[in-house]
Parts: sequence; C-alpha cells; structure tokens
Amino acid sequence: MERRELEYFLAIAESGSFTGAAQALRIAQPSLSHAIGSLEQRLGGKVFHRLPHGVALTPAGEALVEPARQVMRDLSTAADSVRRVLGLDAGRLDIVAQTTLAVDPLADLLGAFLRTRPNVEVRVSDHELGSGATSAVRSGESELGMADSAADGVAELEHVVLEGREILAVLPPKSGFAERERLGRAELAELTWVTTPRGTATREVIEDAVAGPRVAVETAHQAMVVPLVLAGAGATLLPRSLAREAEGSGAVVLPLRPRVVRRGALFWRRGPLSPAAAEFVRMISSTKRPRR
Repeated sequence: MERRELEYFLAIAESGSFTGAAQALRIAQPSLSHAIGSLEQRLGGKVFHRLPHGVALTPAGEALVEPARQVMRDLSTAADSVRRVLGLDAGRLDIVAQTTLAVDPLADLLGAFLRTRPNVEVRVSDHELGSGATSAVRSGESELGMADSAADGVAELEHVVLEGREILAVLPPKSGFAERERLGRAELAELTWVTTPRGTATREVIEDAVAGPRVAVETAHQAMVVPLVLAGAGATLLPRSLAREAEGSGAVVLPLRPRVVRRGALFWRRGPLSPAAAEFVRMISSTKRPRR
C-alpha cells in the first residue's frame, strides 16, 4: 500500500464522503476515487459502502483505520527523526487532552516547550472524557494524551503522573459564604451544582466530594460552567487556576476541608515517539519517573 492511498482512505473515513475528503485534501475527486479503487484492489475487498449521501466503512475498512493511522504516524516520526539528524528543528506534536487539563497545566507546559522548540507545530485536540482521550492515543489518532490519572485506560499506557492541582469551591457572588475560610463536606452537601456530564473531570470531582450531589444544571459545554455559577445557577468545583479566574469575575472561591487534590497524567503508546513528542515527554518527566 502507498502512503497516498492510506492518507486518502483516512480523509474519507473522517469526513464521511469522497466530496468532503477531496475538498479537505484539495485534490480532484476522480483522483481520490482512483486511489481508493487501487487500494481496494490491493486488499481484495471494499473498504467503503457507497451510500446515496456519503460513505460508510465496511468491516474491512473498520479493520484498516487503526493500522493506517499508525502507519501514517510512523512515517511522520521517521521524517521528523531525519530532520533532527540534519539539524532541522521542526516536527509536529499531537496531544489530546481533557478540557480542564488543556487549560491547566497543558497550556503552561506547551509554552515552556515552545520557548525552546519554536519551530515545532503543535495540535491540541479536546476531549471531555478521560476514556475518550486514552482511546484516541491507543488508536493512533493522537500521539500523546493528557487526562485525570485515574481515568480508564491510563494505567495500561506508558505515562507519567503530573503535579497535583488543588480543587476549590466556586460559588455565586451572593451565595452567603463570603465570610467562610473553608467549606466542609456537610456544607458542600447543602449546595446545588453546575457541572458537566457523567464521566467528565468536573463531574467526577464533584461526585467524589459530595455523595449524590443535587445538580441544578448539567451542560456539555465546559465554558458555560463559570458563567452559570456567576449567574447564580449553582456552585461548582474547579482547579485553583480556573477558580481564581472565576474569582476575578466576582465568584466566591473557597478551599475545601479536607483539602482536595487531583492529579493528571501524560500518556502515550509503547514504542518509538516522534522527536517532538519524545522531547516533550522528557521535559515533563525530568523530575518524575514514567510509569507502566
């Protein structure tokens, strides 16, 4: 199989149509159709069901997706390795991260990395569920991942646990708790909550702190959580950096009693990493020991 055929195959699988893939790749659709026809001939079977509006993967196509992604990533890794030997400080870094971890600590970590590797291209994709982030890494869709250290699948991947992040209570401006120094478990149980769906980092933190929390608003949009709290819809729990930003907008922010600390993890598949990813992992784990 040729790289071009696998690239075209993945583009069609992701877009769901030959037309969408041709537009994304900026090539003529007949060229795309010819390449897929050649691929199917090599494989001895169809990889797509042709539908009236788009395509769907056949069982053979579904079986090809993960190996094709890994082949494309291996080729990219090989090219990056050659560039590094030739002294070309470039490459690409692909990371999938849970939303709250993308803000803190990933943003600061990437800033530190790019100060020493300014020519590396970075792509960060977002996933609210930790299991979704680990699945993206296992399938080869992304080279590195960042999620809560307790998320499903992290322990089975190469990983390093990150520094802990203190969790704080974020309450509406007129909540009546402004004079408190801390909030205990009993006080948390009396609150109503603004949270993201089950399985997300924010929801897991709240459910760990409060047995059977009364949810006032559940939203899939993490960016809505603080505005809803500020509007008086309920309280939430956030890492210190995000909580302090909310405090700057008028929210009441209090530490918890007992103190709550959550840890994220950076993880990757076993095997060689691209030079950019390997350097990023080295930077993160310079004071830590990677775990299996």
